[in-house]
Order: sequence, then structure tokens, then C-alpha cells
Amino acid sequence: MGCDYRCLLIPAALAFFYIQMRLFVTQSEYEDRLAAAIESENHCTSQSRLLIDQISIQQGTIVSLQEQNKRQSEECRQLKALLEDLERKGLKKLVDKVPVAAVVIMACNRADYLERTIESVLKYQSSIASKYPLFVSQDGTDPNVKSKAMSYDQLMYIQHLDSEPVHTERPGELIAYYKIARHYKWAMDQLFYKHNFSRVIILEDDMEIAPDFFDYFEAAAALLDKDKSIMAVSSWNDNGQKQFVHDPYELYRSDFFPGLGWMLTKSIWDELSPKWPKAYPFSIVYIVLKSGFYSENHKGRQFIRPEVCRTYNFGEHGSSLGQFFQQYLQPIKLNDVKVDWKSRDLSYLMKDKYTKHFADIVRKAKPIQGTDAVLKASNIEGDVRIQYKDQPDFERIARQLGIFQEWKDGIPRTSFKGVVVFRYQTTRRVFLVGPDSLRQLGIKDARNI
Repeated sequence: MGCDYRCLLIPAALAFFYIQMRLFVTQSEYEDRLAAAIESENHCTSQSRLLIDQISIQQGTIVSLQEQNKRQSEECRQLKALLEDLERKGLKKLVDKVPVAAVVIMACNRADYLERTIESVLKYQSSIASKYPLFVSQDGTDPNVKSKAMSYDQLMYIQHLDSEPVHTERPGELIAYYKIARHYKWAMDQLFYKHNFSRVIILEDDMEIAPDFFDYFEAAAALLDKDKSIMAVSSWNDNGQKQFVHDPYELYRSDFFPGLGWMLTKSIWDELSPKWPKAYPFSIVYIVLKSGFYSENHKGRQFIRPEVCRTYNFGEHGSSLGQFFQQYLQPIKLNDVKVDWKSRDLSYLMKDKYTKHFADIVRKAKPIQGTDAVLKASNIEGDVRIQYKDQPDFERIARQLGIFQEWKDGIPRTSFKGVVVFRYQTTRRVFLVGPDSLRQLGIKDARNI
């Protein structure tokens, strides 16, 4: 029995020893895991503290940026107020009484052309600057144009910055056409609504003006005020080439908008501004046409134009005019006679008088006909009239004579009641008369064609 107990104690001791070893290993593993957990906790604590520090730094940066933004906003507000104050003072310096009209030169990226235009304007504007405050409106950021404009103390510089993307409506259409339309609308809104001018004269950056340019527009302003059937006044005649003009005193009403140096009133711009088009190709004349001059906004109204141009367009370069410039723009006669417009009676241009006035002149012209009408016109003394049947017939006759052949919106350039008038070879006037022109003018003559 004693031997059996001893035999049982040996396995028991081995089992106890095994259990103790397992307990030791387990305890060691636990201690290792605990140490790792403590280390991990310490690392997390360190990372958390680092993150908290970074957040604190970022919060400090945010607070600093917010304060900086407040300071910059305040500085911008002050600078804007200062700029507006300077504009008011500058404008007040330029205008010490109610002006006849603001004059704006539309510019973009031709600094040399702009300088030539400014010098031409200042030559005749300086002595009457209060009547005609001068602005340069630049589209874009060309530094040379901005520097050139701001080098003149006699004018106000405004800048159109347009970052809105352009989406053309027709394939192949140039973005520039949209830019031009946006610039003109912005500039007109600035002058009429921000600066509150009652009239604005629009020039482009490639124009020279005549000695009586401002006197002409002052006389025309009185007409605009009296006769609401006059939509705008232009200084341009599309058929104003040297060989087709003679009398610097002669003015006409026209159903066609000439553009190229023109004046309109705030009331007219109130009509046009909401309907100003996104774009229209080739020139501002067509932009204005599309905006409503020949739609419901036209309402039977006309435009005043001179026989001899009061502006000259020298912009051969930087445009797509090419042969057009050589044929139609370069030969333009710029008036060099100082007309005393204040002493001129322009009441014949009023709506209630002009149709009869013009009809009397047309009626006295000798009617000629036939395919050789142009040749006959060369051999007749005094004014003549030639009737055309339709647009192709007009273009044929105009081509023979060398005048503008183009029509827009169903009427030829410069026409009134379908009649186009110009000088030919001498002081003789030629009237190209439409198929319904005589009836519209109220001419009942046995010699009618």
C-alpha cells in the first residue's frame, strides 16, 4: 500500500509541475501583452496629444486667417470707397455743369490706335471738356492699352473684366463677336446708369474726328430732345467717299443706322439694354441692328447722318476688313470745314417737315431710265433720279456707280424711304429711287418712271 501511494504521488507531482509551468508561460504572455497594450496606449496617447496640438495650431491659423480676411475686406471696402470718391472728384473736375454728352472710346488691345484717337479727340475737346467728359472703356487686360489710357489726366478710364465663359450659338462663330457685344452693353450701362449721363457719344479706338464734331453733336442733341422719332445721330455716311460728297452743311434722315461715331439718349438705351444681343458678327452696326433698331423698337423712327463724315476710320490693321477698307473706308472724306452749327436752322430735319423737304428735292431731279441710265446721268446737268426695281437691280446700278451695294434688313445703306442719295462727279445729286419710294414720299409727277 505504501508503494502504491508513492507511485501516485509521482504523477501528481508531475501534473503539478506541468500546471505551474503553464501558469508561468501564461503569466509571461499576459505580461508581454499587457506591456504591448500599455505601449500601444502610450503611443495612442502621444498621437492624440500630437493631433490635439495640430488641431490647436490649425484653429489658431483659422482664427488668424479670419482676422486677416476681415482686415482685407475692410481694406477693400475702404479702397472701393476711395476709388468711388476719386471717380466722383475726377468726374466733377471734368464736368462742372450739365454736359451735352459723355464721349466714350471703346478699346481693347491696340494701344497705338487708341493714342491716335485720343489725341484727335483732345484736339477739339479740351476747350469744351466740361460739355463732353471723355472716357476710355477697355475690354480685357492688355497692359499697354491700360497704361496708355491712364497716362491722360483729361479722361476717365473704366475697364470691363469678363471672366464668364462664352458659348457660341452657331458653328464657326468667333468668340470676339460675343466679347464686343458684352463690352458695349457694360460700357453703356456704366455711363447711363452708374454715371447718369443723359446722352452718350460712342467712338471706336481707330477713329479721328472733324473740327466741328462736337458742335455738330450739340446741335443734334437739340434735335434728339425735340423729335422723339429720331432714334440716334451718327457722324458717318457709308457713301461718304471723296467722290460722292460735296456739301459739309447737308444733313439727312435715314432709315439705316450708320454707326461709327454715334450718339443716343438714355431713354433709347432703356429700350435697347434689355434686348441687347449676345453677339452679332462683323461690326457694332450689326449688333445695334439686331438689338432692336429694326424690330419692334424701330417703330418708324430714323437716324440723322451728315453728307460729309465727321469721323474717319483709319483701322486697317487688327481687323478683317482687308479690301473693304481699301475700297470704302480709306477714301472717306473727313470734313475739314468748321461749320457754325449754332447758326444753322435744322428744323427741316424734324419729322413733320422732313418728308416734304426731301420729296421736294427728289421731285426736282430729272428722271432717267434704261440700262444705260448711269451713262446718261454723267451727261445731264443737275440732279437726276434713277429707279431700281428690287435689290438685285439696286446692286447692279450701285456697282456701276461705285457706291455701297449692301442691304440690311430689307433696306440699302443710307436710304430714306428706299431712296439713296449721293453726289456724282460734280455737285450733281443722284437719287436711286425704290419701286415704292415716290408713293411713300407723296410725289405725284407725270415724269415719274
